[in-house]
Amino acid sequence: MLHFSPAEVEAAAALVAQWDDRATHHVLALGGCETRWRIWGTGTPLVLIHGGHGSWMHWIRNIEALSLHFQVIAPDLAGFGDSADFELEAHDPARLQRLVESLRLGVEHLAPAGPLHLAGFSFGGAVAGLLASQLPRLQRLALLGCGGHGGTRRDQTPMLDWRSHEGVPRWQALQQNVEAFMLSCPADALALYVHGHACERTRFRSKAFSRSPLLLQALQHFDQPVLMVWGDEDVTAIPTEAAQTLTQDKSTRDWTIVAGAGHWVQYERPDAINTLLASWLKVA
Repeated sequence: MLHFSPAEVEAAAALVAQWDDRATHHVLALGGCETRWRIWGTGTPLVLIHGGHGSWMHWIRNIEALSLHFQVIAPDLAGFGDSADFELEAHDPARLQRLVESLRLGVEHLAPAGPLHLAGFSFGGAVAGLLASQLPRLQRLALLGCGGHGGTRRDQTPMLDWRSHEGVPRWQALQQNVEAFMLSCPADALALYVHGHACERTRFRSKAFSRSPLLLQALQHFDQPVLMVWGDEDVTAIPTEAAQTLTQDKSTRDWTIVAGAGHWVQYERPDAINTLLASWLKVA
């Protein structure tokens, strides 16, 4: 545990800082909460929604490649990362509707005209499904390791309470959690850096929403093309089962399973995901 060298930790921090510095930052006071948005590249807007206990950094291995083809827009959702939080209790069910509304207003402000695309990861996939029907200009929706399918999960390793520790034991708990829940292989310094710093700044408790069938309900009347992607070792679902359920007999929906990846599929297999998304989205 925590076998990373100081140089590896410094390199991880430097990579995150590099892409943070390259972004155009927007702080928007919309929907009752101040949120921070980052933008890279030009072209058709592609909005990337991070997962629970996450931030824009969930896409750290995808921004460079995707920004060659699209205007990549990545918010920190309300209650996550560098964004502010609603004046609501952490588990208040009203949070989700408020979050989606602030997200909709932000997208409309930053991409006010023309077609756009949307991709969501994990809890962000459920959020993206709720948001999709509120964006009439949306062309395509990609869901990666999406929450909200309401089906069988394969996670059996209990998560450690990292908040009850300090210093090295705290980071050891975070490492065990990210390896058990997010990855199919041991964490590298960047994965731990992203996961740890995002967890530290999470105030929105998303687990109950992720484990509910809310995405099934949200997609019932959404008819634009949808691509669903899972890693073959994703513990949050049985991918074939979730895919068949979420397809809902709609010919506009497709799915694929990426070998050698866990839940955080776009981090573990960035080349495969970047190529897949660029190709599928540019069909529109």
